[in-house]
Amino acid sequence: MRKLENTEQVDFAKNDGLVPVVVQDDQTHKVLMLGYMNAEALQKTLDTAKVTFFSRSKQRLWTKGETSKNYLNLTDILIDCDSDTLLVTAKPDGPTCHTGTDTCFDDSNEGATGFLDHLTRVIKQRRTQSPDTSYTASLFAKGINKVAQKVGEEAVELVIEAKDDNEELFLNEGADLLFHYMILLEAKGYSLKDIIKVLQGRHK
Repeated sequence: MRKLENTEQVDFAKNDGLVPVVVQDDQTHKVLMLGYMNAEALQKTLDTAKVTFFSRSKQRLWTKGETSKNYLNLTDILIDCDSDTLLVTAKPDGPTCHTGTDTCFDDSNEGATGFLDHLTRVIKQRRTQSPDTSYTASLFAKGINKVAQKVGEEAVELVIEAKDDNEELFLNEGADLLFHYMILLEAKGYSLKDIIKVLQGRHK
């Protein structure tokens, strides 16, 4: 897969001017639906950032959500090796299927852990930014000892909150600990995927 830069990359001639389009949730990575685009639908998608298809039944352009308002907000488009299939990632405003289900495959669109992959990429990007403009960058600039110290501080705060019954504080401290742990992993040259591999090895 490679990132789509313009409509000219797509080979619309193979299938009477249409190409299949797989739509995937940007964060959960669940497949939401399958549709078709012609060159005009693809261009409108790029121009409006609302995923638009060519409806084979209505024989016209059709923007997902034009009636229900459950739009698919475009985040990226990848093109396959044969230049005749697209993978669209999007953020859905609501259920994708016209039946009211999350996906057109009657599958629940859960699994927000996909957001952690996004957060990993953000942390990696922030590492190269100015410490004056980014809290994350400022931590990296202070060195591994400061990052590790911060993880320790957040862990203690989480333990303290675990002894009480304040759900909001407990969850926020948990989020703080996970975030700073991800920064520590990046500082050491690792990511959550490496931790998952260890857990998978233990699960055998």
